[in-house]
Amino acid sequence: MQLSVIILNYNVRYFLELCVLSVQSAIENIDAEIIVVDNNSSDDSCKMMKERFPAVKLIENKENSGFPKGNNIGVAQAKGKYICILNPDTVVAEDTFVKVLAFAERQKKLGIVGVKLIDGAGKFLPESKRGIPTPWVAFTKIAALYKLFPKVKSFGKYYASHLNENQTGQVEILVGAFMVMQRDLYLEIGGFDEDCFMYSDDIDLSYMVLQKGKSNFYFHETTVIHYKGESTIKDETYMKRFQEAMNFFYKKHFKVSSLFSIFMKLGILFFSFVKMFQGKSQLKPEKEQYVLVSKNKELSIKLSEILKPEVDFVDLTIEKLTINLLLQYKGTVEIIFDNEFISFKECIKFMESAKNNKYTFKIMLKNSDFLIGSDNSNERGTIVKFGV
Repeated sequence: MQLSVIILNYNVRYFLELCVLSVQSAIENIDAEIIVVDNNSSDDSCKMMKERFPAVKLIENKENSGFPKGNNIGVAQAKGKYICILNPDTVVAEDTFVKVLAFAERQKKLGIVGVKLIDGAGKFLPESKRGIPTPWVAFTKIAALYKLFPKVKSFGKYYASHLNENQTGQVEILVGAFMVMQRDLYLEIGGFDEDCFMYSDDIDLSYMVLQKGKSNFYFHETTVIHYKGESTIKDETYMKRFQEAMNFFYKKHFKVSSLFSIFMKLGILFFSFVKMFQGKSQLKPEKEQYVLVSKNKELSIKLSEILKPEVDFVDLTIEKLTINLLLQYKGTVEIIFDNEFISFKECIKFMESAKNNKYTFKIMLKNSDFLIGSDNSNERGTIVKFGV
């Protein structure tokens, strides 16, 4: 078998359905398997998986054992030459794995391959490629020096600024939302360190791969949506675990002075507060126009009854899905993609081309009864249910 896709889920039932559907489309022409590991979700994630995806291997943990252990459990049952660690709040394009695996096969001393990630509004996520967060690099991040002095190379290491978002090349650290690597290498380094509950596990895994003399790569030729805000509610528990994760990484890999340790603790505390308040709900602008892109006129009528403002209809039997579709609309516009007629790749491409504060996006899954999406990467997404 060529590929095993490991998806660790915890209470994101609707995003999980979207993710698995996109992965199924992406592995149609690959000898591959999907393994969903559920960390004792209290929603109906497992029920949904059994009903909608009965052929997908489902592992039901009896407790929330954390990100590292949950993924290790999944990889232990994987059969593929390559594994993909994939967050459940992601959407892959139909050709994502074909492109990534072809790239991986061409590399010598391959470590981990990551891809270009965008949020639910189509905006590039800079954590798609990162450098080792040494104490100095972490300081430049915490102090926002990379923003204040963007042309100073030594300040841009945290987000691997030697590459722009549309350049493929070697990087040091990749994000756990999407990681492809050989299963044998994952097992050789022991997988994710289970002493870390979450948040620095991907940094640690990337670093351990580098220590084995392997090379990690950022691959820009395919784009994956990472809604991100679904992964965790950024509350006091998040802040505590984020601090613990950073302390874990520094204690494991770096020797620093007591004075610097105190400084880093203060920095981590400050950074944690910033991350926590980024996740607080913000006042959203009212949607002035909803636009359904589909071939189903009746669906726009049904959505108009639910969303209240009239939903405009773009008929794909007449028009093509291009940025020009938006030029006729003023104000804040929400684009609804009908997945029955629009591929995930087309959705992603359009989101990237139309990224703008005035545009938001939702996807309506085929054979489902809900719309789903997220307006930004700092808060949880929106799910709108309707009768089919």
